[in-house]
Amino acid sequence: MARWAPLKKDTLGVLADEILHNYGQGRSIVAVDGRHGAGQAAFADDLAAVLRPRADKVFRASMDDFFKPRFDRDRIDDARGYFEGIYDYSLFRRVLVDPYRVGGSTGFVLKGFDVDRDQPVFQAKWQSAADDAILIVDGVFLQRKDLAGLWNYAVWLATPLVAATDDTTALRVGADELYLSKVSPSERAAAIFNNQNPEHPRREFADSC
Repeated sequence: MARWAPLKKDTLGVLADEILHNYGQGRSIVAVDGRHGAGQAAFADDLAAVLRPRADKVFRASMDDFFKPRFDRDRIDDARGYFEGIYDYSLFRRVLVDPYRVGGSTGFVLKGFDVDRDQPVFQAKWQSAADDAILIVDGVFLQRKDLAGLWNYAVWLATPLVAATDDTTALRVGADELYLSKVSPSERAAAIFNNQNPEHPRREFADSC
């Protein structure tokens, strides 16, 4: 007999209610974290869609829009280097998180680096927010020690280990394993979802994972 799985809209509706109950006032930031390929971007997009009719203002950003330049990325040749040096966290804080947290009319940008052009975003679109707003950020390594204090609420998407089929995948898999061993992100997250079937994400709890 197939195991019953909740509908995605129902699962995300409950999650949205929980976030709004705890962080619906003021400016909050939600992280959607997981291994490479865990479906973070789609999950975050769907969560934002559920939240928008219920919240004053919801913004979306992805850590993949804050890569370091190709010259720096191409020099990475091991898992530790990938984990520590693939993203420009200084840029992420400077143009997005810090001004978003300031509040008022201070502007912030949701995308800091253009990977296709291999340069900072030209004529970035500056955003402003109301006093009450939610920013949802998807990515990998989001609960690393130097970022952990940024999030009001962190989601961990649990998925199986991916087999390394080429050098790039091997770097990512190795970096994921390093992250899990150093940080234990599932234990730090406020919510864990089994996302092996993205259409039926299922919430899990630490003692059942």
